[in-house]
Amino acid sequence: MVQKVWLNSYPAGMPAEIAATPFSSLSDLVEDAIRRFGDKPAFHNLGHNLSFPELGRLSSNFTAFLQSLSNLNRGDRVAIMLPNLLQYPVVLFGILRAGLTVVNVNPLYTARELEFQLKDSGAKAIIILENFAHTLQKVLPNTSIKHVISTQLGDLLPTPKRWVVNTIVKRIKKMVPHWRIDGALPLRRALARGSRTEAKSVKVEHEDIAFLQYTGGTTGVAKGAMLTQHNMLANLEQTNLWISGSFREGKEIAIAPLPMYHIFCLTSTLAFLKLGCQTVLITNPRDLPAFVKELRRWKFSVLTGVNTLFNALMNTPGFDKLDFSALKVAVGGGASVQKSVAERWQKITGSCLTEAYGLTETSPGVCCTPLGTPWNGSIGLPVSSTDVSIRDEEFNELPLWNGEGDIEKCTGEICVRGPQVMLGYWNSEEETRKTLQDGWLKTGDIGHMDSKGYITITDRKKDMILVSGFNVYPNEIESVLMTHPGVAECAVIGVPDERSGEAVKLVVVRKDPDLNEADVLAFCKTQFTGYKRPHHVDFRDHLPKTPVGKILRRELRDEVKDAKDAKD
Repeated sequence: MVQKVWLNSYPAGMPAEIAATPFSSLSDLVEDAIRRFGDKPAFHNLGHNLSFPELGRLSSNFTAFLQSLSNLNRGDRVAIMLPNLLQYPVVLFGILRAGLTVVNVNPLYTARELEFQLKDSGAKAIIILENFAHTLQKVLPNTSIKHVISTQLGDLLPTPKRWVVNTIVKRIKKMVPHWRIDGALPLRRALARGSRTEAKSVKVEHEDIAFLQYTGGTTGVAKGAMLTQHNMLANLEQTNLWISGSFREGKEIAIAPLPMYHIFCLTSTLAFLKLGCQTVLITNPRDLPAFVKELRRWKFSVLTGVNTLFNALMNTPGFDKLDFSALKVAVGGGASVQKSVAERWQKITGSCLTEAYGLTETSPGVCCTPLGTPWNGSIGLPVSSTDVSIRDEEFNELPLWNGEGDIEKCTGEICVRGPQVMLGYWNSEEETRKTLQDGWLKTGDIGHMDSKGYITITDRKKDMILVSGFNVYPNEIESVLMTHPGVAECAVIGVPDERSGEAVKLVVVRKDPDLNEADVLAFCKTQFTGYKRPHHVDFRDHLPKTPVGKILRRELRDEVKDAKDAKD
């Protein structure tokens, strides 16, 4: 029996369990929002608003179009390969309304990665920005795709702006490599075709799969997490309970810089839609000056991001001059929020960074710090209707950390149980069995829980470094190094060492161009015991990252391995 000690630490009025959802499906939720929020803007992108009625009309047209395709049946998979554009919510809700399953695809995938995901999911149709159609062209014959719907960047903008944007992208900036896919249908033509018929109502059940959301999971092999309608609806309720405390329905503005194809932004955006927020979709958050310029236009209430994005924004000229008077919550997920970043954020904006924790396999929300909590090194408390247990290698539950004794005896794998936990992995019973045990999801994250229910992640199981029998956790080293005034970003990995098995390697992006290895090692000597100190320091201009800004330690480890293999 799990001791739910975290309930004693819940904010006043926070329920232990979520209420039963009044919606039978995500499309019901969307239609309810469209009814309730009238002519208010639902989304904004590239200088143009898409109202709730327009969202309803266009997504219904896309549903009707999909239903006109003879070989596309209820439950079939449809892929979306788009950045954050107004087209994304339109086609997303159109697919869901048709009773089909969404397969979100990273537009920056290589041909190999794209082919794997399309083949594994068995997707029959894809909506793709034509900037990336040349990649699809290479692999299309090897997939089950029967229908290709292409779109240009400005397709849902009003004329003449649409013509101007599309001409600049294609003819002047030459951002669209040559491609040719016979039978590909432009999205605008598909919407026009759908507008001539009425979308049929489709009965969707709670246990129907809403998303095949691909992830490396706990083993590093790409797998499709089967997220049901119920998984997503439950997590939306859990999310809204925790982050929307002072939100006024239909009056808040949310900034969405993370890509909608990522589970964190996807669920956040659906949660904002349910509350009637206007969501500002940022197409290219890596253009930081342009991002800050866009933020200057809004009195925004909520901003979602990851640690590296918050850090980069604060290093961008003009950010500290923005109007933060309406900011109610900034949520950091995807990776640990570092102390130096959280403290600086609070100093600049006057608001705390709310740390959230989750996984693709949990739709994604699992834990969250109560709003207004300053950085404390934890990922917060399990959200309502969620159980968390710390388990050892034999799956035995470990004791709570009471602040005394050997913390290693309280440290193990974080396991999660709740209505947001996935059905399993698509076409992968073996991987499902490895990850789901007795109703619990084994996250692959290592950490401990204290007597108040706060959970602290030590690191990923696969990222832990073993130095002479001692566990070294990269998160700890990175967090401390980020307090050094000369360090802009850093990453820690383990490298083979003849004497200690593994040694700590530090990869640094300088803030101070004069920073050198001796400076870094001297600093580490004052902060860490011997086995935790880096033996190797490498300086770079940038670190490899995922599309949402998560640092890819795996790529750094692969570089070391490849170099060693070449040498041998």
